[in-house]
Amino acid sequence: MNTKNKIIVAGSEGLLGQVLCKSLSEEYDVIPLDIKNGHDITNQEKIRDILKNHKNAYGLVNLFAINPQPNEINLKPEEISLDSLRDYMEVNVIALYSICIEFSKICCENASIVNFSSIHGVLSPKHFIYENNFVKHPGYTISKSAVLGLSKYLATYFSSSIRVNTIISGGVENKQSDVFIKNYSQMTPLNRMMDKSEISSSVKYLLSKDSSYVTGSEVVVDGGWTSW
Repeated sequence: MNTKNKIIVAGSEGLLGQVLCKSLSEEYDVIPLDIKNGHDITNQEKIRDILKNHKNAYGLVNLFAINPQPNEINLKPEEISLDSLRDYMEVNVIALYSICIEFSKICCENASIVNFSSIHGVLSPKHFIYENNFVKHPGYTISKSAVLGLSKYLATYFSSSIRVNTIISGGVENKQSDVFIKNYSQMTPLNRMMDKSEISSSVKYLLSKDSSYVTGSEVVVDGGWTSW
């Protein structure tokens, strides 16, 4: 009997995580991790204990992040506290580093890590597309930019045993207002937001043997947003 390779999905209960877990389960043994299920990704000891139960795992997909939304408290950069900035770094960068390191201790040879950055880790948010003068927290752009550097560092350091790549994701349509969807869509050559199902194929590619010579790279899934 063939045993499926284990894929750990951190951030499994989010919008993309749920769709991705379902898609990956067709080929892999998916291990879901999420704060909603009591998994505190920022607690290194707890993550270490969890991963010890999944030795020789093949893949790690990191979807978790603090990502500010227009319906949340809106503060301008000159109004935010440094503690709020630290919160973004703690979850989006330090916890990401931690789980990647712990995964490296238990994974099989020729494993694969897929991290998630964002178009806002490459370009500043276009604040003029938001309603009600919403300003996206700078911690998101700062931390998602750091993900790119972290992935490249880990890709070179673990090059003999783990491939590490990053997906730069565009905005996913998820019950936003008609005004926002229109404004966002006008900024993309494909003239629409992403459907939540459209990210799975890129993750599957980076996990698969088809990408065996791909590491330290970025796959951009943004409808062309970063091309303009």
